[in-house]
Amino acid sequence: MTRQASFTAKIAAIVALGGLLMGFDASVISGVNKFIQVEFALTDLQLGFSVGSLTIVASLAMMVSGPLSDRFGRRVLLKACALIFAVSAIGSALAPNFILFLIFRMIGGLGVGASLILAPMYIAEIALPKERGKLVSFNQLNIVVGISLAFFSNYLILSLGDSDLHWVQSLGIDQYNWRWMLGVEAFPAVFYYIGLAWVPRSPRWLIMKGRVDEAQEVMLKFASKHQVEEDMVAIRLAIKADENKPKTPMTTVFKPAFRLVLIIGLVIGVLQQITGINAVFFYAPMIFEQSGIGTDASFVQAILVGITNLVFTILAMVFIDRLGRKPLLIVGVSGIAIFMFILAYGFNSATYRLSQEKIDQISDPQVRTEISVLAGQNFDNDVNYKNEIRAVLGSVRAKAFESELITAAININPTLILIGIIGFVASFAISLGPVMWVLFSELFPLSVRGIAISLVGFVNSAVSAGVQFIFPWELSTFGSAITFFIYGVLAFLGLIFIVRRLPETKGKSLEELEKILIKSE
Repeated sequence: MTRQASFTAKIAAIVALGGLLMGFDASVISGVNKFIQVEFALTDLQLGFSVGSLTIVASLAMMVSGPLSDRFGRRVLLKACALIFAVSAIGSALAPNFILFLIFRMIGGLGVGASLILAPMYIAEIALPKERGKLVSFNQLNIVVGISLAFFSNYLILSLGDSDLHWVQSLGIDQYNWRWMLGVEAFPAVFYYIGLAWVPRSPRWLIMKGRVDEAQEVMLKFASKHQVEEDMVAIRLAIKADENKPKTPMTTVFKPAFRLVLIIGLVIGVLQQITGINAVFFYAPMIFEQSGIGTDASFVQAILVGITNLVFTILAMVFIDRLGRKPLLIVGVSGIAIFMFILAYGFNSATYRLSQEKIDQISDPQVRTEISVLAGQNFDNDVNYKNEIRAVLGSVRAKAFESELITAAININPTLILIGIIGFVASFAISLGPVMWVLFSELFPLSVRGIAISLVGFVNSAVSAGVQFIFPWELSTFGSAITFFIYGVLAFLGLIFIVRRLPETKGKSLEELEKILIKSE
């Protein structure tokens, strides 16, 4: 590896930590949900909004981060993201009430949305063409690593809280475990800010600002003198062409010629989120608790979700150019439907019965006394059982003891639930997760690519926020079985569309795809 290539890899690795923080910040909430719902006495819809609000703000941040980075620079905005992550982590961890908690989580959404755009943008601008794909995909890989680290960090803090270590008790980790889950993100955020001090300005941005000599000096750190001279000419010509190019109206993408690619983009963008992936990522421990395995075991199984996501994302990166986009989507979406139906079957088969022996093992004496009225009663679904618990204990205390009471009463095959969740995540990670963005870069012709990707990306984020928002309400209203059955049906409908309408884009030039997909007007 040359000196310039080594330097490029190091800088890309530092910048890609923004992806890791983004994944961590988005998924750390999965371990916090149960505790804040009790702490702040939240309804299911309030809990859903506290999770989905981050995605809503992130969507807005994605729309403005590009123009802001053109004005102030990529590195400046990345530093701002690092500070935002730290402020959000500390603020949400210390929040004394739900409103402040919500505000600080939404502030974190600014960092999530901006880093999603800025980190790959910066890496693409410093990387040589032959290395660009690998280095830019490193940011996506870091997002997945961040999700896995959030699951592991949550479990570690929960485990420490159950220990008798003096330093754990002195730091209040036992009493304020969910606050530590959120606050720990401040440490990598500070390291990220410090690391960005070694990151130079983007050479393309410097040229945009007329600082040509400074840009050339920076580019020599990333490439040979001959390569820099060629790139300088190409960048200047590209910037000049962009300046002289008339702006494409937003309405262009809705013309009949682009109808097919727009429909494909919207269907794939909606399908990626409507099948429930962020419901699993952001509520994983809550889902596993519904199978009666208890809080500690649910956090352990959430770690398995993160590891599965990481492994199959890597496999997708390996096979996407070998097998093609459509085969991966067919296999993956088929798996999503199958494993969602397995989850629906598993939860639909569950029954609930509180024996007096189980009631006597409940931790709280008052709850033991009050819940005794349900001893010996049989319930054939989780909705009826939880409604009876709420009727006896009230909504707040029912939520506080829900995991313990489900564990005491449920008769289910928890292994089937674990297989369903892990299979679903694996199917998603090898298909819809990474393939969607590759398709977006290939389907849309150059003339409308920026507008079209922004549109379908916004729809994708909006659907994601909606899924996160209503998931707790769905569990309480419809129950686990019907909720996952709905996701399975939606995946099956998406599979039919993919088989019938989606073209294979592997091995075709963008010009070839444009001739196939775009109708002449």
